[in-house]
Amino acid sequence: MTQPALFIAHGAPTLAIENNEYTAFLRRLGQEILSKPKAIVLFSAHWDSPIQFVTSDQVHDTIHDFYGFPDELYEISYPAPGSPELTARIEALFKDGNLAYKTITGRGLDHGAWIVLREMFPACDVPVVALSVDARRTPAEQYAIGKMLMALREENVLVIGSGGLVHNLRMLERSGDSPSSWAVDFDKWIEEQLANWDLRQLFEYVKRAPHAREAVPSYAPEHFAPLLYAMGASDNDRNASKLHQEYEFGNLSLNCWMFGSKS
Repeated sequence: MTQPALFIAHGAPTLAIENNEYTAFLRRLGQEILSKPKAIVLFSAHWDSPIQFVTSDQVHDTIHDFYGFPDELYEISYPAPGSPELTARIEALFKDGNLAYKTITGRGLDHGAWIVLREMFPACDVPVVALSVDARRTPAEQYAIGKMLMALREENVLVIGSGGLVHNLRMLERSGDSPSSWAVDFDKWIEEQLANWDLRQLFEYVKRAPHAREAVPSYAPEHFAPLLYAMGASDNDRNASKLHQEYEFGNLSLNCWMFGSKS
């Protein structure tokens, strides 16, 4: 079975205790839209490192890497199993691609990972290998790393990039019924490039996209990076489908893109 690659916005940590349109979509995504994968490779915006890390745990701890939220959030546990076998496969692919990496145990899954996985696979029965992103790399380099994992999709492994295309916490709006026009304009520009798989434009999004500096602020480029990693994993069948789009707090983009298709 061939799995697609996904980019999923993980939103705010409170998503884990909400029951709304987006959480309902994530549940449908895991239980109806997708076929159950053998395992998952997940790049999270909340693991940003110049070293390419790969986890090799039997069972993942749950990291509550946020502060000042309701107590019930800190009580949530998502002890997803790992897959040392898949880790070894990823190591081989990175070696083939001449990518330096480091395999570690004991880190656990950050909220960029477990929040979306918990909604999609609540039984916590799909093995997960977590990978770091590097926001300091160029978009082309991020895409190339994802491309190294392309073969995994044909082995029934789901590749996920978890982040946020418009993720500027300093510009959130607590009131108002309509999303911020600048956020919508940025998302529409991204949609146009994805429809054409225009890598030249996407790799230069900072210069070319409208409102790029508002949507992807200089202090948080790591939230955009997972898009490129996920796209790279679908370089062999370059097509993109938008599965969901909405906004929270005026301009926090909650969207999901599927690259390639399941078969």
